[in-house]
Amino acid sequence: MRLDDHPTVQRVRASRQEPVDALINADRLRDLCMEAGADDVGFVSIDAAEAASEREQAVTALPGAQTYIAICLRMNRDNVRAPQRSLANSEFHQTNDEIDQVARRIARALQDAGHRAVYPAAGFPQEMDEFPGRAWVIAHKVIAEAAGLGRMGIHRNVIHPRFGNFILLGTVITDALVDRPDSPIDFNPCLECKLCVAACPVGAITKDGGFDFQACYTHNYREFMSGFTDFVETIADSDDREDYRAHVPPSESASMWQSLSYKPSYKAAYCMAACPAGEDVIGPYLADRKEHLTTVVRPLQDKQEPVYVLPDSAAEEHVTKRFPHKTARPVSNGLPEEVNAALEALGPRPKNT
Repeated sequence: MRLDDHPTVQRVRASRQEPVDALINADRLRDLCMEAGADDVGFVSIDAAEAASEREQAVTALPGAQTYIAICLRMNRDNVRAPQRSLANSEFHQTNDEIDQVARRIARALQDAGHRAVYPAAGFPQEMDEFPGRAWVIAHKVIAEAAGLGRMGIHRNVIHPRFGNFILLGTVITDALVDRPDSPIDFNPCLECKLCVAACPVGAITKDGGFDFQACYTHNYREFMSGFTDFVETIADSDDREDYRAHVPPSESASMWQSLSYKPSYKAAYCMAACPAGEDVIGPYLADRKEHLTTVVRPLQDKQEPVYVLPDSAAEEHVTKRFPHKTARPVSNGLPEEVNAALEALGPRPKNT
């Protein structure tokens, strides 16, 4: 059968479909995104200088890409602030799943309107064949800042001017053009109150603005890919059950099982929990700063827990001196030595004084 004789071809050609207008009205697109479930949204060209680092990835994911649609969803603050990390992790995972669904609905609506669109995952899955290089498709924080959804605080989380840092981010890439793209906001919602510095169990955030990536990664992502690598290697290196248990307490084995069964669990995110920034968040902090410290920050500082650190690191020293009731657990972060050396060269681990 010739292509011209195929029934599908004949029906499509007979329908005389009107060409799709590449330009979308920003108000209409915003309404579409909010109806899909976003709490806030912003639009930015893939050629915007503020998003230049993501352009190559965007056009690889979607040839002909023209626009980023940055979306955010609010989280329930008190879950994130709870010392019991199962409450916080439940909220992280629920919101993460929801934002992927919102992004999918936006992409589907654009597709139905004749546009092309893709939505990289809000968190995982990522391109693990690229690990330990850039495994993520799009850096959502970069796009969110460029699209006016907030600014990065000293704790390296995006702070929305209204919702604070209690948000998760997503991005949709489309070949549609938006008639009125957004711009970055003209102020930083971060209060520089340093409560994130006080709450961080590994001292990853320093008072002078320094950030110890390895300290944060080693502890907070212990039950993600980095800690899992160390966990598996510990099993492989153990002589027998007793030797394994000497290195890994039963509670840690149970915690790793839980992460493998019910999605990986973050070990801290205390910097987010402590942050009082944002119009919807700041009220109680302004009313009584001491009460905020007592009810939000202190329970995280006082929590007795293992804190995972690289051996002989600034993080290990910080835990030992600042939080003697917490247990410093020297471990590998699962990254190859050459990667840790490169990270060290890019940003030497700071010493808290």
